[in-house]
Amino acid sequence: MFTKIMIPVDLAHAAKLAKALDVGAALAKLWSAPVTYVGVSAATPSSIAHTPKEFAAKLAAFAEAQATQHGITTYAHAMTSHDPTTDLDPTLMKAVDEVGADLVVMASHIPNLTDYIWPSNGGTLAGHSKASVMVVRA
Repeated sequence: MFTKIMIPVDLAHAAKLAKALDVGAALAKLWSAPVTYVGVSAATPSSIAHTPKEFAAKLAAFAEAQATQHGITTYAHAMTSHDPTTDLDPTLMKAVDEVGADLVVMASHIPNLTDYIWPSNGGTLAGHSKASVMVVRA
């Protein structure tokens, strides 16, 4: 049914993504589809990495660990954004096209007041992406 799955990951909050990661891996096994983990980082140093190259290496290690843990084929796709906080939606939309994903599995959060004013990242992707989007409540 699906041939390429994309899972956006925030390496700073990887522990909170367990349910979405498990769902994505189960779907990958079901359809024998590879999973591409997409991470977005700024070019400036952060708590995760000092450079985009270091961030890409950490994302690749994360993808490899997921492959080993779940027995699936994985890839890493690191993206650099001027301001990941404000540019996340268009950057993820671009990633869908770059990796050729036809399904995006992503974690959500418990809705709060701002979700009634601004759409969530999952809502934006679902509304504007060519891919199907599954938002997994943590």
